Amino acid sequence: MLAVDNISFGYSSSSDLLKSLSFAVNKGDVVCLLGPNGAGKTTLLRCLLGILKTRTGSVRVKGRKIGAIPARELAGYMAYVPQATTMVFPHRVLDMVVMGRTPHIGFTAGPSDDDLAIATEALAKLGIVHLADCLFSQISGGERQLALIARALTQRAELLIMDEPTSSLDYGNQVRILQVIDNLAEQGYSIIMTSHFPNHAFLLCNKVLIMKNGTITAFGSPDEVVTDSILSELYTTRVRIFEIEVGKSKTMKVCIPVLV
Repeated sequence: MLAVDNISFGYSSSSDLLKSLSFAVNKGDVVCLLGPNGAGKTTLLRCLLGILKTRTGSVRVKGRKIGAIPARELAGYMAYVPQATTMVFPHRVLDMVVMGRTPHIGFTAGPSDDDLAIATEALAKLGIVHLADCLFSQISGGERQLALIARALTQRAELLIMDEPTSSLDYGNQVRILQVIDNLAEQGYSIIMTSHFPNHAFLLCNKVLIMKNGTITAFGSPDEVVTDSILSELYTTRVRIFEIEVGKSKTMKVCIPVLV
């Protein structure tokens, strides 16, 4: 789905913020991007989306360099889910979600009945069709995040790039969003998500990319790279990984900081 080959990025007046990054994302992968503040996670996402132009290397989607793919066509391959935010304008939730159809609508045309049906289908898939006529600015943070995911789904893109999808959400809404992401992966979507919670990697990701100071320090399965030593060094704090029982003959790993 996505191949990142030796990319570097920096603004003209500064040294490189990203340095020789390479990794690949396959169909159905859920990749958790972990790293401290300032590691370069958001800058990397912007390079993957083609918002920022890399100094070296290439980003390819289905074998094609993103710089050679027209914006409308690229939007059919990948969709961006930002952190939930409020809106200045009083858009309905359905209006927000149908904006995801923009790449498929002519410049002078408005949404068709089919576009509205696709948007309604996305709302139903996420269990929030009842919010269609509510104002986006007046629903909860968790509901706004679900609406933004629904907007991405209306693009009919196979690769979803999510920037801290559970940021600022309460515990219940975090779990709800993580369950949605897990369900999307089962449906064949490929997902890259940034997170400040290593436990997210154990809950739903099959790959973890760890960044520090603009470089990739580890990339692999959660069991391989989400370890006591790697996390303790990454966050410069003592971290322990424990395996707990969560059901009959079923266990999972959890990450716990150690206060000293």
